Amino acid sequence: MHDAPVLPPRAKAEGVPYVDLGAGWAAERAATIADLDAVFASGAFIGGEAVELLEERLARLCGTRYAVTLDSGTDALMLALKAHGIGPGDEVITPPNSFIASTAAIVHVGATPVFVDVLPDSFNLDPASLKAGIETAKRHKLHPTAVIPVDLYGQPADYPGIEAIAKAEGLWILSDAAQSFGAALGGRKVGTMGLITTTSFFPSKPLGCYGDGGAVFTDDLRVAGLIDSLRVHGKGSDKYDNVRIGANCRLDTIQAAVLLAKLEIFRDEIAARNRIAERYNTLLQDMVQVPRLDPGATSVWAQYTVVVENRDAVAAKLKDQGIPTMVYYPMPLHRQTAYKHYPVAANGLPVAERLSASVLSLPMHPYLDEATQDRIVAALRAAA
Repeated sequence: MHDAPVLPPRAKAEGVPYVDLGAGWAAERAATIADLDAVFASGAFIGGEAVELLEERLARLCGTRYAVTLDSGTDALMLALKAHGIGPGDEVITPPNSFIASTAAIVHVGATPVFVDVLPDSFNLDPASLKAGIETAKRHKLHPTAVIPVDLYGQPADYPGIEAIAKAEGLWILSDAAQSFGAALGGRKVGTMGLITTTSFFPSKPLGCYGDGGAVFTDDLRVAGLIDSLRVHGKGSDKYDNVRIGANCRLDTIQAAVLLAKLEIFRDEIAARNRIAERYNTLLQDMVQVPRLDPGATSVWAQYTVVVENRDAVAAKLKDQGIPTMVYYPMPLHRQTAYKHYPVAANGLPVAERLSASVLSLPMHPYLDEATQDRIVAALRAAA
């Protein structure tokens, strides 16, 4: 019998962690181990009780009828588009200051993205630019059919403004809530805005698993059923009777168990994120542009992002002090090689381009203590 391999201990990173997943593990360890033990005892590693229970609890949390878990936020977006019949000949409007997943999903189903600008204070899609994007698409003889507002940094986009335009133009809304799951706007929880909502459970997200994961939320039984079919190779009444072209996009049971444990402390972690964000705002508002919440909006603060002059120089100085930062996102999608040939709103995307050169995200997680936060603020004040 061979001895079990032992992984070497991971060296402790110097300086301040950008996201402290280790502190999160300490808080959820007991519940996670108990949930994982139950999975191992059951022998069900694909599907099973943990996945079903997670879907019930996710739907209950955000107030939707159905939650369908998937293997990633990217596949959640693609399957949501497929379930609504989006494909070649369709145009989907979306902002360019986003992770690639939202636009890549549009292209992967054969549709065409149309890029529109964002607001300078919330960083979310600008309804006025949405109008311009629709007109641009029409002038190019394109057929805009949907809009994907991306809820950036933790708060929902201006859904009332977007919904009014979408209704008038016959567009449906797919809400990309990879960064905003757990937030609300005007009393409406994320997951209930738009016809379909998707999210990601990537480890650094406010609700993250220990690998990739995602989910789709809808009140439409037909859509939920289609996505359930598509995630298992297009199954019909039986997995050996495939009635459509699907893929293998299921969330595995171990990740479901991890998320069940994390849900137990999710509300407390959101409250902690808000306390930390409010303290950042108080300490930084006299020196940089701090993030602003829209009236009636709450945020889960997936990122705490400021706007600062000489961004790259400031980031370098902070790095020298052991303070990590991130830039979300350094190059808007319409400037990237694979996507620069797609149409943009006729009046351009000046805000998105300006923000890409000036946004800087500071360490943010529920376990950021005041002493560490003071160190970050002091370093930023000295660098800016």
